[in-house]
Amino acid sequence: VDGAVIVVADTSPLLALGKVGQTEILRQLFGHVIIPPAVRAEMVRCIPQLPEWVRVEPVKNAEGARRMAQWVDWGEAEAIELAKELGADRLLIDERKGRKLAMVEGVQVIGVLGVLLLAKKKQLLPSLREPLEKLKKEAGFYLAETLVAEVLKASGEIEER
Repeated sequence: VDGAVIVVADTSPLLALGKVGQTEILRQLFGHVIIPPAVRAEMVRCIPQLPEWVRVEPVKNAEGARRMAQWVDWGEAEAIELAKELGADRLLIDERKGRKLAMVEGVQVIGVLGVLLLAKKKQLLPSLREPLEKLKKEAGFYLAETLVAEVLKASGEIEER
């Protein structure tokens, strides 16, 4: 992903990457990440000082966010709405319901695994095994073994059978 890429993020991927010491790859990949106020409110409970490359932008269409909040939490709803408003290249989100809703709303999504895979492809990470292990053990991230295998295959870390 090159040039001026617009990436809007939901809370959980940022916190998960933070718990495993990998938030810096977001800055390296995208330059900056944009979050709505609801995500900032959720973030500051865990990270009092946000990195300088995280920008907060308000949602203009609060009604659109309210409509989506019937199906997903407020942070996800604002993030999806903000991604739509900004014409974001990607929305960084992991929850299944939120991802589905974003795609229905025409927003391209990427999750933590997609970010790690992109970082590996751009040689920002030597291997995905350690970050994947840490996501499971330290961030309490649920990762299906089939998904881990797919990601490791895609990264070239395990051979196709």
